Amino acid sequence: MAQDRGFTLWFTGLSGAGKTTLARALEPVLRERGLKIERLDGDIVRQSLTKDLGFSKEDRNLNIDRVTFVAKLLTRNGVAVLCSFISPYRARRQESRDEIGEFVECFVDCPLEVLIDRDVKGLYKKALAGEIANFTGISDPYEAPEQPDIIVNSATQTIEESVGIIVSRLEELGYVDGHAGSDGDGATQVAVGVEKAKSAR
Repeated sequence: MAQDRGFTLWFTGLSGAGKTTLARALEPVLRERGLKIERLDGDIVRQSLTKDLGFSKEDRNLNIDRVTFVAKLLTRNGVAVLCSFISPYRARRQESRDEIGEFVECFVDCPLEVLIDRDVKGLYKKALAGEIANFTGISDPYEAPEQPDIIVNSATQTIEESVGIIVSRLEELGYVDGHAGSDGDGATQVAVGVEKAKSAR
């Protein structure tokens, strides 16, 4: 049964691309399928588990080291772990994949110009003004996945469309059982998740 099979769904992408929003929207959908869920989010983790780290390449990698360790423990105990981290370095993401094993990489794509215009947290404006050092996409590199397991695009897709793509791929990979029946529960759960994600912004 897919419900007994833990995995880590790793959302990667630039700041503001929608990683956390998608994880929040996906969570109730997967719970409705009977999965145990934990979310690990970049902002939350940096307030607790990695609050001692900065944003140099070494500290970014150490940040992901710690998150990977936690995700591995949860995954091997049958939990579906939703990780939302910029995780800009391709080699480090591969190391996480190798260490966790049951690892699904989801690239949340969005053009930089759209993110600068969107600038939900006002971070791009500060980075462009030189007020934030080592800002990924502006003064620090982002290495996009070459062969991600899933690609969604927050500039061209609605949250509902992206969640649908993710769930379908997880079904193909055997991590999520297909939704039985045609009573609309799946659509309802997506709608609930989307509202939850929007209200948390």
